[in-house]
Amino acid sequence: MIKQKNNMLAEFNGPIVSLQHIQKTFNPHSVNEITIFQDFNLDIKKHQFISVIGSNGSGKTTILNLLCGSLAVDNGKILVKGKSVNKKKEFQRAKFIGRVFQDPAKGTCPELTILENMAMAEAKDKHFGLAFGVNRKRMDYYKSQLSLLKLGLEDKLHVQVGSLSGGQRQALALLIATMTHIDLLVLDEHTAALDPKSADNVMRLTDQFVKEKQLTALMVTHNLKFAIDYGNRLIMMHKGGIVLDAAYEKKDALQVDDLLNQFNQISIETGN
Repeated sequence: MIKQKNNMLAEFNGPIVSLQHIQKTFNPHSVNEITIFQDFNLDIKKHQFISVIGSNGSGKTTILNLLCGSLAVDNGKILVKGKSVNKKKEFQRAKFIGRVFQDPAKGTCPELTILENMAMAEAKDKHFGLAFGVNRKRMDYYKSQLSLLKLGLEDKLHVQVGSLSGGQRQALALLIATMTHIDLLVLDEHTAALDPKSADNVMRLTDQFVKEKQLTALMVTHNLKFAIDYGNRLIMMHKGGIVLDAAYEKKDALQVDDLLNQFNQISIETGN
């Protein structure tokens, strides 16, 4: 009976993530009250790589925080593979949602070595005993994974992560976020703090990992070129709503100028 239930979960073919009738207000009942979402809905299908763009205050980052559990919804449901996660804490959702932050200092432990960081990431959904945390037999595997980054980190397993450059650390954070099975990869402007060369490398790795590991991903970005060049669905947001949603062939037909024109139209309509 248990085996049959597990098979049913494995064959789930609905949206991997579904946000239904989401309401979210900040600073309620105060002079600083701001309603971000009144009745927001979004379905994310398996293997979609979605780029989310939009003006400041449009709700882009709020979506990520609601999904990951760092913010609670006021009303509505968040479903992952058909099951509500509303009552799950952030650390509980981290078992099936991987997140890479804008700040390269987040997502890894600076005082620990690369080896220790990878061992912790691989054991995130396991119970810890009193045994030593790093399985030395896994070192060859860790090296093979690090070699994918093409940054020479496979020869620096015993180097503290805090001594790495921003680009190296962000690439490592991306690798760590995708080492174990996850239902959703959340990318929170993960190239914004990097120099252009490092940003290009991290985006190349992001695309490679999403494709090779067959991930479902949601990326918030201000880089319109990245939004155009990567992924198979693009969403533009404004004032808590979706004003553009293009997937697959429609998304492939978009150009950066199309997005700029849409932004300009919104500015004209809102008087900005």
